[in-house]
Amino acid sequence: MTGFSPGNAWPKVSVIVATRGRPQLLRRAVVSILGQAYPGALECVLVFDQTEPADVQVDVPSGRRVRVLTNSRTPGLAGARNTGIAATDGALIAFCDDDDTWQPSKIAVQVELLERSAADFAACGVRIHHGEHVAIRIPPAEVGFDDLVRERITALHPSTFVIRRSALTAIGLVDEEIPGSYGEDYDLLLRAARHGSVVAATQPLVDVFWHEQSYFAERWQTITNALRFLLSKYPELSADPAGRARIEGQIAFAEAALARRLDACRSSLHALRGNPRERRAYLALAVAAGVVPAKSVVRAANRRGRGI
Repeated sequence: MTGFSPGNAWPKVSVIVATRGRPQLLRRAVVSILGQAYPGALECVLVFDQTEPADVQVDVPSGRRVRVLTNSRTPGLAGARNTGIAATDGALIAFCDDDDTWQPSKIAVQVELLERSAADFAACGVRIHHGEHVAIRIPPAEVGFDDLVRERITALHPSTFVIRRSALTAIGLVDEEIPGSYGEDYDLLLRAARHGSVVAATQPLVDVFWHEQSYFAERWQTITNALRFLLSKYPELSADPAGRARIEGQIAFAEAALARRLDACRSSLHALRGNPRERRAYLALAVAAGVVPAKSVVRAANRRGRGI
């Protein structure tokens, strides 16, 4: 393994884990973070959101540190992540969801990738687990703003993000105004890609676990509000037929899940005008017509490592 820069100086990494009410899953995540085969210093900062903070009983190796904080900003994922960013000083910031885990080589691979590419934002591939089903998702080696307008790219999961702290002046913090913090990761990706290309290690270095405790599993009204917020925030999404159709298809599905049949049909037709192949619009119509329950559609998509 080569050094990060002349003199073999590996930068300190501050890993922010926003958490709420999942102690056993959190411990698993922390163990994987502290077990990184990374030569530099690494701190794991646990930010408890809307719940009482608690110590996590784990062995802390040399060169590693665990800190426990309480979300002091807007309640929710965005505020918790920003609380962690503000309380740390690592040259690199990484996120990990409290129910996900990292492969031991993750951080070292991404730090070297950042140095080789001179990029400010790195991701990697994921293994998505849903019950007994596992799907591997590998992102492109480099992603630009226009790519993300057209497609969310599921493989670019927040548990893969590593960001240079120095770039946050241009990129900005996690947006705490997004309703329910839904899609805050996509918003951050869009802003990062506007600043410069997002690079990715094309190997699965993170295990993402989708399950019934996922907080956005059925929060359909929050999802609808957040998607409309993103459409208003990014004119480029509205201007791109495929990008707008994708989001309108998601809104249509959420409205169908809420049994708002007329609204679901209207949003589906808007989506299909922009992109006749937008599958979410057809799924929304099927749910609105009572052909299939929304939960069954979501479960089937998740088994394939996809979301709606």
